[in-house]
Amino acid sequence: MNILVIGSGGREHALCWKIKQSPKVKRLYCAPGNGGIAQVAECVDISVEDVNLLLQFALRKQIDLTIVGPEVTLVAGVVDAFMSKGLKIFGPSQAAAALEGSKVFSKEFMHRRNIPTAVYKIFDDVPQALAFLEKAQFPLVIKADGIAAGKGVYVCGELKQAKVAIDEIMVEKKFGTAGERIVIEECLQGPEVSVLAICDGKHFLVLPTAQDHKRIFDDDLGPNTGGMGAFSPSPLVTVEILDQIITRIIEPTIRGMYQERIPFKGVLFAGLMLTTDGPKALEFNVRFGDPETQCILPRLQSDIVEIFLAACDERLHEIKVQWDESPCVCVVIASGGYPGKYQIGFAIKGLDDIKDKDQETFVFHAGTKNDGGTLVTNGGRVFAVSALDGSLEAARTKAYNAVSQIEFDHMFFRRDIATKILKEKPVYGRN
Repeated sequence: MNILVIGSGGREHALCWKIKQSPKVKRLYCAPGNGGIAQVAECVDISVEDVNLLLQFALRKQIDLTIVGPEVTLVAGVVDAFMSKGLKIFGPSQAAAALEGSKVFSKEFMHRRNIPTAVYKIFDDVPQALAFLEKAQFPLVIKADGIAAGKGVYVCGELKQAKVAIDEIMVEKKFGTAGERIVIEECLQGPEVSVLAICDGKHFLVLPTAQDHKRIFDDDLGPNTGGMGAFSPSPLVTVEILDQIITRIIEPTIRGMYQERIPFKGVLFAGLMLTTDGPKALEFNVRFGDPETQCILPRLQSDIVEIFLAACDERLHEIKVQWDESPCVCVVIASGGYPGKYQIGFAIKGLDDIKDKDQETFVFHAGTKNDGGTLVTNGGRVFAVSALDGSLEAARTKAYNAVSQIEFDHMFFRRDIATKILKEKPVYGRN
């Protein structure tokens, strides 16, 4: 098969790496890719937002299957465009992608379907939003309606912070048209977990749980990012809690989308808060998470292409998937200054010290490119370093050992990925 992956981050590198292992693959392309993806796929210089060029490339190269990484491509309607030409593509339609593309759509859908979530209000008028805040109880969460690269969410402990959020989103238009409407909701309390499910419109396959670390600094301080690290599975999600998540959130969402004639095909990513009242949905994403993917896919033992094909053909219920029981820890290495302003173009050293030395350590490139034969930084998040081992603690040690081998100017990473859970829960993993 000729396969195309759309995207350029660590998530797409992990997808290409896993897809390349399938015996079904003849040619593997990635648009636009990055310096690491170029080692396993042929990179194509096409923007993830240029749906027409992506479509023309797929037709010209006789692509048999396309996998979409970024939400911006899905919201732009790439699935509809490809399917209109008879091309097989894994991901939700533009209408279904509104679960992530619009916080307003998502919250209203959850309300209609009685899916547990935070109490909320919707505003498109600044004075009305400010008037509401004057009488509100804090803390509150303020979210831009549209997609904002994981950065359009403000947790506000007081009125002053909330006013700053309103100003940045709706007045300064920090996130462009994504901030024309906002959602103000109660701040749910509890640990946050991620549950992803591959869906075919009617059936779904729940992937191993994961926990992300959104804040830029240790101890969950500083602004939100696209994710600074993750681990899988989460020991907080017991069999009982997972059953609640499936029956109260995942299943009603898939059923509801089907009944509303917007069948959901692709990856449903539920960001959840484990509250004292049970799991509640914070938000939905409509694609693989980043960096959750980089700690979930190393645990996958089955052929991922078979899974994608089954989802596209609405026969996901026929698939049996095998997973490695080993925990996996992923540490993101970023450019200094991220998620704010940062510099790029710094030479990267130390990768050869990791490569091929350990079959259970993986370096997924995110913001890298080849510059005249030298690998240099080219983004805010530069690498996602993942490691499998017999326990969460051992996997964490292995991941950080690999991180210590990598060098570039202004390199930054959190040093506490998975430490909190290790203090709260016993070490778990394979015997």
